[in-house]
Amino acid sequence: MGRNRREIRLASFLAKCGVASRRKSEVIIESGRVKIAGGVVTDVATNVSPDATDVSLDNKLLQPDFKVYYLLNKPRGYVCTVTDRYNPQTVLSLVPKLPKVFPVGRLDKESQGLLLLTNDGDLAFKLTHPKFEIKKTYIVRIDRPFTEEMAGQLLKGMKFNEGWARADAVENKGNGYIQIVLHQGFKRQIRRMLDELGCNVLTLIRQSEGKLDLGNLPLGQYRILSKEEIK
Repeated sequence: MGRNRREIRLASFLAKCGVASRRKSEVIIESGRVKIAGGVVTDVATNVSPDATDVSLDNKLLQPDFKVYYLLNKPRGYVCTVTDRYNPQTVLSLVPKLPKVFPVGRLDKESQGLLLLTNDGDLAFKLTHPKFEIKKTYIVRIDRPFTEEMAGQLLKGMKFNEGWARADAVENKGNGYIQIVLHQGFKRQIRRMLDELGCNVLTLIRQSEGKLDLGNLPLGQYRILSKEEIK
């Protein structure tokens, strides 16, 4: 039997309900936490109606929620996880509790700057999947003068276990400040690349991601994005 044209993947349904991104929703499905009409479903290829009312997660019924988009200027000391037993300072404590949202992408505890939080799993997928090559701009301060040779090495790239890591653009701002543009998203990529060059990172700020820019948003504050801004 062919797929109903109105039906969507179960992972997409979970994403529309603000559970997680599509990729993470697939992991949740495979773990056996999702039920349809009371029966456990572990097949990520399962389709459901976008208006389904019998899908549950951990025995709680789900329903597609209205989408919200928070652009946060993340301070240092906050972790980008939904919960952390070892660090109560998660980024979720800086935005409204309802509707539930999740952080999009990585920004480690000691880094600061632009972080998007949303319940829109489809957008999260587009911003984080490597195939879309969304560029992110960072302002970094290091503990020594930045040289042309260093810039060349960042642009040429270096081998990580995950693959070849390289910057798309590098600009020396002077006094130890650098602007780095990446479309890759390896864990702690900038810190690791600069460490390979013998540099210690003193400050790391994400200034922009795709069309989104931090602007003059105060540290620790957020603003609500319009749908036009995230198109």
